[in-house]
Parts: sequence; structure tokens; C-alpha cells
Amino acid sequence: MTDLETFRAETRAWLEANCPAECRGPLDNDEDRVWGGRNATFKTPAHKRWMEVMGERGWTAPEWPTEYGGGGLTREQAKVLGSEMRRIDAQSPLSSFGIWMLGPALLQFGTEEQKKRFLPEIVRGEIRWCQGYSEPGAGSDLAGLQTRAEDRGDHWIVNGQKVWTSYADQADWIFCLVRTDPDAPKHLGISFVLFDMATPGVTTRPITLISGKSPFCETFFDDVRVEKENLVGTLNRGWDVAKALLAHERTMIGAMGDMGRPMGQVAVDSLGLDETGRLDEPMLRARIAELEIDVAAFRLSMERVGDQVKARQVSPAIASMLKYYGSELNKRRHELAMAAGGSDALEWESDRSRKGTAARDWLRTKANSIEGGTSEVQLNIIAKHLLQLPGA
Repeated sequence: MTDLETFRAETRAWLEANCPAECRGPLDNDEDRVWGGRNATFKTPAHKRWMEVMGERGWTAPEWPTEYGGGGLTREQAKVLGSEMRRIDAQSPLSSFGIWMLGPALLQFGTEEQKKRFLPEIVRGEIRWCQGYSEPGAGSDLAGLQTRAEDRGDHWIVNGQKVWTSYADQADWIFCLVRTDPDAPKHLGISFVLFDMATPGVTTRPITLISGKSPFCETFFDDVRVEKENLVGTLNRGWDVAKALLAHERTMIGAMGDMGRPMGQVAVDSLGLDETGRLDEPMLRARIAELEIDVAAFRLSMERVGDQVKARQVSPAIASMLKYYGSELNKRRHELAMAAGGSDALEWESDRSRKGTAARDWLRTKANSIEGGTSEVQLNIIAKHLLQLPGA
């Protein structure tokens, strides 16, 4: 056996022995995700054990270095781990902005002290993060932010407001863009800082969407003390960190195009099969087949881009392409779920059942083309940096 085949066999055996039955199969509700943190909640004790055993092995962040709590796997080994988890329909042990966004930025820009302090806690699910980027007057024009950090010697005093801060009311810490030089050009004079959401002066207020609920919050900073040791990267060059992190965020949002229950099974549950064993609705059957083919192609594209990123052979703007197309795929999936569910899909009140979440989830997907940079922004980036169109 080759080394990779041996790794696959060992990984398969370990997953079979350690992934609880309760943690296999699709989530009943998006609220059942495991986010970790100081106030973590779990659907069952098995979900807590699953997060802990994967965290101990470093497999919540399989390609991060072992010295920071990661799995230390090669790209090829990480692919094997992913395929073996899909084989048994294992749920993700941990959803984490720390893993998806902040961790890669710390690995690139953080000090050794920051890496050793925060990365192992992120891997083990002991700290939950939120992102302080958008402001009421600076959404798509992110560099126009006005939240200020006033220099007080060994610390800053931060005042301002953020908006659309996902899960701010449940997060332990925030990674935040603040203006440290108000006289500099708007893309300069910005710094990237970290601070505890329990710091005096931090308050949050949830924002309700048309789906009836929302992960988003308004976040307010009133004379918040931020220690200078929590500056990531160079003072007044936080835009460099922000751009790198945005690429990871957009790839994360794009990955939603390859998530969720197989649409064919959703339709079968709603409509049943005909006498030949096929979905009893030919037009819907064709639309579902087209979606599943596109999802499979998108999955392969995600893997290819991941390899190119690892080899430093891809433009950062590729993240915009993945974000745009993944968002569109996710919206198509939920449009089909509504079509397959018929009048049952319009049911609104049963929050904890799949039937009761179809309409809410469909409405929620409308934000996919706004959050992380609007689709229009992504198309502009693609036109300028990938297609190099005249006048872009």
C-alpha cells in the first residue's frame, strides 16, 4: 500500500470508531451547528464528544501546523479526510469563523505569541469569533469605515459602530477593522485588531430579517479599551490583512454551493416515486439533475483552486468567482426545495422540522449575494482582475 492508501485505511477506521451515529446525516436545522466558544450549545452530548475528539486530533483544522493545534496534514491527506467524512455522511464537528477566516490571517500576519495564544483554542472550539468589518456608512465601500481607535500609549480607545456582525451576540471575541490614522488615504490608516466582546463598552443588538430570524447584529463600541498586543500585522496596514481575510470569507460563503441535503432525496420525500422508481415529476427531475451536475463540477473546481492556492499559483480574485457561483448554486438549491415541497414548503411555524424551515431557509439565501461583498462587487473584481476587460 502507498502512504496515502495507508492513511485512508487508518482514517476510515478511526472515523468509524469515533464518529457517533448522532453526528451522521444532514442537520435537521441550521441552528444545530456546533459553534463552540465559552457558551457553546450542543444538540446532543454526542455532538460535544465529536467536536472534542476531532479537536484533540487537530482535524477541525487539518492542514494547520501541529504546533498550533492543527492536524499537520498535507493537502492530499486533507482531501482523503474530507472524502472519508463524506462517505459516512459525517457532520462537520465545528463551524467556526476562527477556522474559516481569522486563523488563516493569523498564520500569515500574526505574531508567534498571537498564534500560540489563539490558534489552539480555535481548533478545540474553545473560542468563538465574529467579524467587525461593515459599518452603516461603509458596506461595499468597506475602506470608508469610520470606527476610530485613539492612541493611549499602551492601548487604544475604540469608538464607533459595526453592522451585519454575524453572531456578535453569541461571540467571545471579535476581529475588527478600526481607523488608527484619520488623516491617511482611506485604504491606509486602517488597523486590524482583536478584542474580547465582554470588554466594557461593547454592546450588540440583533437585526431581524424577512426570514423571521437572523444571525446579524448591530455592534456598538463606546470607549472600548483594546490592548496594543492584539494588533495583527502592521499598524495602519490593516487593509492588507482585511483583503487576505476577505478571500477566505468569500471562499467560505461560496462553499455553501456544495452543502445541504441531496436535492433528489428532498424531492422524493415530498413527491414520491413513479412506477419506474424515478421522481414522479419529470420537469423537476431534470432541474434537479442539472443542479447536481453543477454542484459536482463546482466541488471539483473548489478542490482544484485549493491545490492552486497551496502552490501559490492562483489569483486572490478567484475567491470572488467561487463566492459568486456558490451563492447562486445555494439559491438555486433552495428554489428547488420550495418547488419540490409545494404548499407544504410555505409552512412557517414549525421551526425545528425540515418542513417548517424551507421557507425561512429560502428567504435566508437571498442574503448570500449580499454578505461578504455583493454579487455586483464580485463581478467587478472578476471583470477587472481575472478577465481584464477594458474599462473594468
